[in-house]
Amino acid sequence: MNITYKDIHDFGRDELERLFLSVGWSSGHFPDKLVTAMKNFGTVYSAWDGDRLVGMICAMDDGAMTAYVHYLLVEPAYQGRSVGRTLVDMVKERYKDYLRIALIAYNKELAFYEKLGFKKSSDSSPMFITSLWT
Repeated sequence: MNITYKDIHDFGRDELERLFLSVGWSSGHFPDKLVTAMKNFGTVYSAWDGDRLVGMICAMDDGAMTAYVHYLLVEPAYQGRSVGRTLVDMVKERYKDYLRIALIAYNKELAFYEKLGFKKSSDSSPMFITSLWT
């Protein structure tokens, strides 16, 4: 396995659909919206095995203080091989001069993010409004 990492924003709808659905994310059912979203994110790093998209991380920021990781996903067959860790490290390097990098982690992901230096907030909770079409 020879994974390469890219800083690009242009992706094909089929590769985004395949990657997002491989991890069970409903946004994979809207590949055209994903193509647009990738073009609009401030930061997108992707992981490739040859010409196969196997992982990505997307972040947005306020330009000075806080960056928000919106997506981190790695195709299941590539999980446990440091792909996610490398993508997070790339974001940490990109935003090293910011005051904080924030993300929402599901309970099953907490240990992964804690190993990478993130700390769970004791005084806040994630909140969502989800559209009816999801």
